Amino acid sequence: MDDATLQRYLLRLFERHDVELEPDEEWLMTDGDFPAIRAIWHEGVAGEPGRLDVDIVIGENRHIEESFAGEGVGEAACRNALEAFERSVFHVLLAACWYVTDDRRMQLESWDIGVRTWDVFIGPPVSSRDGVEAPAELVPALRSALQNESLSPELHWVRLFYRRSDDGQVSTEVQLDNEVWPAGDRLLTSLAWPEGTGYRARSFVALDIRDY
Repeated sequence: MDDATLQRYLLRLFERHDVELEPDEEWLMTDGDFPAIRAIWHEGVAGEPGRLDVDIVIGENRHIEESFAGEGVGEAACRNALEAFERSVFHVLLAACWYVTDDRRMQLESWDIGVRTWDVFIGPPVSSRDGVEAPAELVPALRSALQNESLSPELHWVRLFYRRSDDGQVSTEVQLDNEVWPAGDRLLTSLAWPEGTGYRARSFVALDIRDY
């Protein structure tokens, strides 16, 4: 999928949720300002999946980076990655960055962390294999781990990725505000994930200061 087609796809996606964005070269802007979003598709080579990179600039020197694998070839692979973006991350971003909240597409909670109250937008865990669900303790464990962080009074986001390979090896990747977060890796490996091999699971969570 070329850049122009991908940009039109994102424009229509946001329009369906009553958000009007304006093209500015490769970016889509909000009233000429932040937040701004762009997506870039990288075709897979040598049988590897393609990759969709989504960047959201939320302010000066602050941006969210997300990537999604696309199974298949050509435009079908890109659409596969876009579907993963919509299922797992889009509605959280829409709520946290554009203030359009659909509680049918995510879990909404209110957490007290430190001296502040936070609105928490929890995207659904998405698995690469049917029947694999994230442990029920995932969200409480995440909340507990964040209690130990000194969060500045602004938007924060957590990316969680769990992988169990075909030979049963487990790997995790957890980031807080685009930075490696060792406490997040520890919480993922401490949970009782479903038995079996050859699956991946991811989730995306955003937190923002409660606006009284």
